[in-house]
Amino acid sequence: MAQALKRHYPDAMIGILIRRYTAEIVEGNQAVGLILLYDDGSRPLPFFSLVASLRDQHFDAVFHTHPRFRLALMTWIAGIPLRIGTGYRWYSFLFNRKMYEHRKDARRHELEYNLNLLKVIGCPVDDADVLPRIQVPESSLISVKKMLSLHKITDTDKIVIIHPGSGGSARDWSVANFGFLAKRLSAFPGARVIVTGGRNEENIAGEVQSAGGSGIVTIVDKLSLKELAALASLARLFIANSTGPLHLAATVGAPVIGLYPQVTPLSAERWGPYTSRKTIFTPVGKPKDCKKCLHTDRGCECMDSISVDQVYQAAIGYLLHDPQ
Repeated sequence: MAQALKRHYPDAMIGILIRRYTAEIVEGNQAVGLILLYDDGSRPLPFFSLVASLRDQHFDAVFHTHPRFRLALMTWIAGIPLRIGTGYRWYSFLFNRKMYEHRKDARRHELEYNLNLLKVIGCPVDDADVLPRIQVPESSLISVKKMLSLHKITDTDKIVIIHPGSGGSARDWSVANFGFLAKRLSAFPGARVIVTGGRNEENIAGEVQSAGGSGIVTIVDKLSLKELAALASLARLFIANSTGPLHLAATVGAPVIGLYPQVTPLSAERWGPYTSRKTIFTPVGKPKDCKKCLHTDRGCECMDSISVDQVYQAAIGYLLHDPQ
């Protein structure tokens, strides 16, 4: 959205109100002139403190891509003249320009839903605008290469990254399946499998490593987001459930394999990686919008109907071809 706005309104000052844990992704983006933090890392900043910050910047317009009542009320009190958001929430009266789309229907990609908000003010969206990209800092690349050298991973190795966690954002392929996959891929000539994870995912990564064998490397809660992007940029393949790091890998051009549920609001049609270099697996022969799949606190038999061999064969296809 920032890229599209800057392309058509080059003199605009664009700010992003964002959570601290993802702010690093936006840092260095030439289209973004200001980053406003929504929280202190553990809890949202005080309501009227955020209102004051917004008011001080004299914004002309705000786009609510992730509408919440607190945010809608905040921008209304801040007196931002144009407030663009969905027309389908009970608090939509706080928006004075509305887009009438139900995102839960997954008729288009989340990125496209967001870009459609720009059309409300007449901002055109060109094909050149819509591919998200992250510039990997040289310092992050150097840091990651040093870490890889400690594990005796060289430039000639075919790095395969497996990211088995998702923070409960979707229905997951089982950790056991990821472990079997890691074991098979680690036996492929020249392949080095790295299991990544964030905070509180040590147990998940450990289970995959134990199943995969001694050749598996785990890097858990040691990388910044830019360093994770740098690692992905060196990989021949990135494999994950529906989760943020999968999108991060796609933005740096890594081929990706994503495992997605057949639940419409969580589907790959809406949340898949926005790249042509992808393979998506979803359960076949399972009921769409399965009621069991709506619960994220236990294993998912639908997701586990995706076989390890299916994913392995797709992965080998990427490893057998030279990277583009």
